[in-house]
This record gives sequence, C-alpha cells and structure tokens, in this order.
Amino acid sequence: MEFLLQKMKTAQEEQVQYWLGDDTQQFSLNALLGQPVSLLFTGAIFCRECRKKITKTFGEGFCFNCFNSAAAASPCILRPELCQAHLGLGRDPVYEQKHHNQPHFVYLAQTDQLKVGITRTTQMPTRWIDQGAAAAIVLAQVPNRYLSGVLEIALKSQFADKTNWQNMLKNKPYEGPALDEQKWELEESLPADLTQYWTNDEQIWSFNYPVMSYPNKVKSLSLDQQAHIRGTLTGIRGQYLYLDHSLVINIRKHTGYQIKWEN
Repeated sequence: MEFLLQKMKTAQEEQVQYWLGDDTQQFSLNALLGQPVSLLFTGAIFCRECRKKITKTFGEGFCFNCFNSAAAASPCILRPELCQAHLGLGRDPVYEQKHHNQPHFVYLAQTDQLKVGITRTTQMPTRWIDQGAAAAIVLAQVPNRYLSGVLEIALKSQFADKTNWQNMLKNKPYEGPALDEQKWELEESLPADLTQYWTNDEQIWSFNYPVMSYPNKVKSLSLDQQAHIRGTLTGIRGQYLYLDHSLVINIRKHTGYQIKWEN
C-alpha cells in the first residue's frame, strides 16, 4: 500500500499498541512483529500543512514557508515559555486558544535518564509513549502553555529536557530515586509562586513496549540515504521501528514522505 508517513498512533494497554498509515488507512504494527517488512520511498515529500510537494522538510514535515508561518510550527512548540495564547496572541489566535490556552501538565519521565517535559492534559499518556518513556509521573497542572514553560525552566537546572535516543532504544537501565520520591524533593526547590500548581497525584505510569529483544548497539536509518529499507520488524518504541534488532528508523522524522509499504 502507498501512503504518506506520519506520527504513529498509539494506545496504552498491557503492551503499547501501534498503528501506521495515513488519515484514510491504518494497520496494526504489533501484529507484524517477527515478520519481514519493506518501506520503499517514492521520492515524493509533501508538506503536512499545505500539502505542497517539496524537496525537504523543516521541523518534522513542514515546507519552509509553513515552518515560518503555520500555527502548528510556532516557536512555542519547542519553547513553551514564549507562548502568548493566554494573551490572545500568536500566529493563529484561534488555533492558540484551542491547543495552547488549555490546561497543561508538567511531568517527569524516565527515558535513558530523568527528564522534565510538558504536554496538554489531553495528550497524556500519548506524549510519554511518543518519547519512549519507561515510566512517568505528573508533577504539576497549569492553566496554559506559557505557565508550563515557566515551570519547566525552573526545573531544567536539575534535569535534562531531552532524551538520548540511542540509550532509550537500548533500554539503558535507570538507577536513580523513585519518581514519586523525586517529585516531592523537586517541589521544595521551586519558587513559592509556582508550588500552587503542584499536584498530589503520585501515580507512576509505566509502559511495556513491543520489543522482542533490546540491542546493545543501534544504527539509525534514513530514507534520504537509503530509499528502500527492509528487514524483520523486531520492535517498536517511541516513534521508532526496530528492524533486524539493531537497525532503527524514526517514523515521525519522516513525516510527509510518500512510501510503498509491504509485509
């Protein structure tokens, strides 16, 4: 079948479930574990926003113009402290009100290490699955994206805000304090005006990814350098597919790439 790649859809169950495809067709990837699969890049790439054919993407699937103008590519996506949705401003105020001037969680996730992050409350636990988190806990709930960014910055000095994707894909063991214990230690370090948003929620979310066995080394594949990628599907974690155990491809990074899929 032929379709444009986009972020895999997921569901939190006893084992995380994954689906691949586009808006018109989706199929289960979990059902294909242990089977040979093939991704053939047709050479065509389309902007996720305007759908124009392009030669390269910016910011996960945008053409250059949309990357600089679309609300979905606003700078506050990466730097939430820049968000102005709560002021009625932004690239598209209607979009900003719907997506950014909404309740957000600030969280602590265990990937290869502990990292702090933010997400809309409606994106939990999807956000954690997309990151490949082994476990996560909610730290605080704030009324808008801007405040989530302010709180995230206050915590960044103690934790990373990025994941080492190679260590995550190798399932590097975490050797640190329990997430619920760490949560209350963090609260004590916050300025008084931010502690009002701290939650009493101590639930620790854990995720079981469909991976047959974790490799000691991983090698990243790119459709820009290898138009035909094939191998046995041996796992899925975050937005990565494992092929033949140690080869990995980031599906989200290839948003807008037209492929022919076979299995």
